[in-house]
Amino acid sequence: MNKFSASLLAAATVLASSAAFARPAPLVSIPTHDAFFDKIKAHCGKAYEGKVTVDNQGPSAFSEERLVMHVRRCNERELQVPFHVGKDASRTWIITKTGSGLSLKHDHRHKDGSDDKSTMYGGHTVDAGFDNVQSFPADQYSKELFIAHAIPQSMGNTWQMFIYDDKFTYRLVREGREFRVDFDLTKPVKAPKAPWGYQD
Repeated sequence: MNKFSASLLAAATVLASSAAFARPAPLVSIPTHDAFFDKIKAHCGKAYEGKVTVDNQGPSAFSEERLVMHVRRCNERELQVPFHVGKDASRTWIITKTGSGLSLKHDHRHKDGSDDKSTMYGGHTVDAGFDNVQSFPADQYSKELFIAHAIPQSMGNTWQMFIYDDKFTYRLVREGREFRVDFDLTKPVKAPKAPWGYQD
C-alpha cells in the first residue's frame, strides 16, 4: 500500500468512527408541553367539525361556513392541523416542539400553493401552561409582519388552544378582541382533502 492509499484509508476510518458516535442533540421538553402536544397527536388522522362560539366583532365568514379541523400530519416534533373554512383550504396550524417550548404558526397559502403575503405568523409559549391549555403570545416576526401590513393592533395577539376529551378550542385574544371556535371531538367527520400547498 502506498503512502497516498494509506492516508485515504486512515481518513475513511476516522470518518466512519465519527459517524458511529454522531447523533443529533436531544430535543428537550417539559411535561406540560409534552402532554398538550400528545393530546392533540392522539387525534392524528381524524377531522372534527366546529362552530364559532365567541366573536365580539360580530358575524363573519367563519360563522357562516362549515368549519373543520383535521389533525393531518404528526411526528415527534411537529403537528400539522389544517383549518378548513367552507371551501377555503388556505389555513394550516403548525405546532412545533422547539426545545424552548411550543411554537404555533399559521401557514397561509393561495389556491395555487403559493404563500399568502401574511403567513407563518404566530407565537411561542412563554411559560409551562397546562396539560390541556397552552398560550402563544405573538412573536417578533409576527409583530413586524403586522406592522408591515398596517394592522398594528394585532401585535397584542395571543393565540390559545384548549384540548379536552370532548372538545378542542382555538381562541384569539387581544385588547378589545376575542374570537373562539370550539370543535366537537366526540363526533369525527370525513377528513377533507389536503389544504392548499400540501399533498395527500
